[in-house]
Amino acid sequence: MGSGYNRAAVSVPPDPAARRSPFALARLAARREALRFLAWQRWRDGSAGDPARIRPGAQVPFVCNLCGTPNRGTLAQLSRETLTCTHCGSNVRFRAMAYLVTKEVLGRPALLASLAPRKDIAGIGMSDAEAYAKPLAAGFDYVNSFYHTQPHLDITDIADAHVGRYDFIVSSDVFEHVTPPVARAFVNARRMLKPGGKMIFTVPFNLEDDTREHYPELHDFTITEVDGTWTLTNRTRDGRAQTFTDLVFHGGPGSTLEMRLFSRKALEREFLAAGFSHVRVADEPYLPFGIHWPEPWSVPMVAYA
Repeated sequence: MGSGYNRAAVSVPPDPAARRSPFALARLAARREALRFLAWQRWRDGSAGDPARIRPGAQVPFVCNLCGTPNRGTLAQLSRETLTCTHCGSNVRFRAMAYLVTKEVLGRPALLASLAPRKDIAGIGMSDAEAYAKPLAAGFDYVNSFYHTQPHLDITDIADAHVGRYDFIVSSDVFEHVTPPVARAFVNARRMLKPGGKMIFTVPFNLEDDTREHYPELHDFTITEVDGTWTLTNRTRDGRAQTFTDLVFHGGPGSTLEMRLFSRKALEREFLAAGFSHVRVADEPYLPFGIHWPEPWSVPMVAYA
């Protein structure tokens, strides 16, 4: 007895796409992308925006405001550090930086990919991710700066050329690495802004009353590695020797040592003490750009000069 499966009797209809030219296939893909974008626009202009109205597990359509790519993801996937854009690999934090620049500086959320250049608006970033640094540079008079290379910026000791120069500053997950005392970094950020300027800011923070400084007496220090164990050796200003072994690095040992864990209340005090007029916690969701903050800690803040 046979299996009942006759290969000769199986007729597979030809795939119509197989007869299309590469140009036709590209046009079809572009049309599908355009339809997805139109559907997102209708959703954006309708009832989008309230995560409480999204059922668990539902796919949320969003457009990456950095590269303009339509995407989909669940609320659970839209977390602070998960890479959720299929094209540029942006996460919620990256998209939130660009969203807040356009909202705070231009007065409206905007796609950086389609933004008319505003080279009259000056901005500076601090080791910003390329995913949003590049489109910011295309849209504004913006430069991305670094501590160890050019364009150089040491936020604890700024050059006179930076004072009063910028309409906006972007600093995402940088200030937790600044050597103490960190207050001087907040003061210098305020000095760099024009009157009415804004600082778009993130750091990891908790909801305690005070910041936890890991090395409050840091002065003359070295970081060494022996057999996979990293050690910080410090000599305080008054000559005492200190040794620390439970080091926390972000993004790799060597230049990204975590100096502190901020608290939200302490951050608000730091901004006001540095001369900012006020500060707000920018934890609003913006689902059209795939921005969602399910937790009240480590969300963006905006400080106003």
